[in-house]
Amino acid sequence: MTTRQMQANAIRALSMDAIQKSNSGHPGAPMGMADIAQVLWCDFLQHNPNNPDWINRDRFVLSNGHGSMLIYSLLHLTGYGLSINDIKSFRQLHSKTPGHPEYGYTAGVETTTGPLGQGLANAVGMAIAENGLAAQFNKPDHHIVDHFTYTFLGDGCLMEGISHEACSLAGTLGLGKLIAFWDNNGISIDGDVEGWFTDDTPARFTAYGWHVIEVDGHNPEQIKAAILDAQAETTKPTMICCKTIIGFGSPNKQGTHDCHGAPLGDDEIIKTRAALGWHYESFEIPEDIYALWDATQKGQRAEQSWNEKFSAYESAYPELAAEYKRRMTNQLPAVWEEKSNTYIEKLQANSAHIATRKASQNCIEEFAKILPEMLGGSADLAPSNLTMWSGTKAISREDASGNYLHYGVREFAMTAIINGISLHKGFVPYGATFLMFMEYSRNALRMSALMKIRAIQVFTHDSIGLGEDGPTHQPVEQIASLRLTPNMNTWRPCDSVESAVAWKSAIERLDGPSSLIFSRQNLQPQPRNAGTLANVSKGGYVLLDSENAPEIILIATGSEVQLAVEAYQQLTAAGKAVRVVSMPCTDQFDKQSREYQDSVLPPAISKRIAIEAGIADYWYKYVGLNGKVIGMTSFGESAPADQLFKMFGFTVENIVTNANNL
Repeated sequence: MTTRQMQANAIRALSMDAIQKSNSGHPGAPMGMADIAQVLWCDFLQHNPNNPDWINRDRFVLSNGHGSMLIYSLLHLTGYGLSINDIKSFRQLHSKTPGHPEYGYTAGVETTTGPLGQGLANAVGMAIAENGLAAQFNKPDHHIVDHFTYTFLGDGCLMEGISHEACSLAGTLGLGKLIAFWDNNGISIDGDVEGWFTDDTPARFTAYGWHVIEVDGHNPEQIKAAILDAQAETTKPTMICCKTIIGFGSPNKQGTHDCHGAPLGDDEIIKTRAALGWHYESFEIPEDIYALWDATQKGQRAEQSWNEKFSAYESAYPELAAEYKRRMTNQLPAVWEEKSNTYIEKLQANSAHIATRKASQNCIEEFAKILPEMLGGSADLAPSNLTMWSGTKAISREDASGNYLHYGVREFAMTAIINGISLHKGFVPYGATFLMFMEYSRNALRMSALMKIRAIQVFTHDSIGLGEDGPTHQPVEQIASLRLTPNMNTWRPCDSVESAVAWKSAIERLDGPSSLIFSRQNLQPQPRNAGTLANVSKGGYVLLDSENAPEIILIATGSEVQLAVEAYQQLTAAGKAVRVVSMPCTDQFDKQSREYQDSVLPPAISKRIAIEAGIADYWYKYVGLNGKVIGMTSFGESAPADQLFKMFGFTVENIVTNANNL
């Protein structure tokens, strides 16, 4: 048995033992891809287990995340501090080895994977970030941004449509430092994939503009030659198609779906150990094999070598070096706080009667001048989303130094790519589409929230106010869905000031994503004093109030705030004591102290009306069962916006009537 085989078998043994102990998991992929992993991690991967966040490390993404014991075995063996007890705790509560790789749980895990295809799209985002940073910071005599992005993927990743979206764009952009390994084992949960997956995958990726190599996934020399070939191809991403046997080594289950998503069983593990020539007990790895795998000293030398390169770069280009370090540590410029606040104050003094999508564009114009790391994009809707600004420079195959990506009609990939860019660091990424089409992006939105990363989504055309395009394009339940997503901050501003506060909050937030929802139609600017302006960032605040204690509260967001204001004026003239609460971000409001929340929505005041051109049910948490919600309980219709608002009750008259009834 060769040294390489012994190392690969260590992965197989740890994987089958951990999965058997937990009585849950997927041994087939780790056992089938062990030979590929051994060559990549031992001969090529630049990483430092002593510093998993070394900024010039190669990125490794396990897109087929159900094979999580593969990456846990690799991290354990190479010295990341993932102990044998952690391996034994696979899939157990609060362990560092959850069922699928989870970002933030385990050092060395670059992204959360599991929903198939998204890890591949994240890897595309990481490669885009590396490519862009290299173009912006490298100099002919100093290459300080110089690393690869490697991703493992399976048949399921390729069947998911996101793989087409992401890989098509990767080929167009010529991401030469993106190298993917397809675990071509021909098996999925249901059995032999020939019954439902007969694509000519090499031809497909050739058509995308990728460099394609086919190898025996159990032949280390072929694998090594393929990686060298891939690294030499600098103008195209590479797909290495690796023909493998799922569950390699298991005498009775290899090559079948029986080892895809279930433990091998104690008897089969005994037979597999014998077949592999692995004569050790469960979870036992000989010290000489640990020594072969240990990457700590090699990683330390690699990082030290890079540090010396960066020190020379710092001497030659001190300002660029400082900027690079600032961006890679997610630090905002020293002038950010003052300039962003000054901009918001100026808006309050001179706010215009414009659509909030236009207000958003004005924010991008202002903030992108302060933040060169802002990296925008739109899913083929830039003229409608208004995501471009005077300094926009499109990223292309020929020039990666720009600040804007034309994603094409690829909403899902765009959102997952943004996640990858955010995870890589160095940019503040945002992408845009119509609010209705967040449905195409939903799972990637969920993943950004699950990972608690800064990813900014711009959604325009926010309600039935879209008008004539009709119910297929008119969002109803989407805002509520976003608000119900844990860790997601969802902003629906009513004017330019709230739009700027929303953008500022999203940029500053490092512990989760933000969805910024903007109108197509023009909206009235709202008056605020200094105290009111300071409370906008709290997500909900008193916009207008009665002289005496209010007897009824009107709560609104977005375009409906103006309706609440006009209703307030009529009701006040009629002698009613009314408060108007603007609530652009319920998530942010819910994070405030109970004292503050009660000051805005006093518990003693039960007469409340919420007004929003979105699903009604969400708002009962704020108005109570005795309150009233003027919202949507059906889909929209195709008609001019003013007719639709009247039809569905979004009028001042209807608000006043409901207030009087209460």
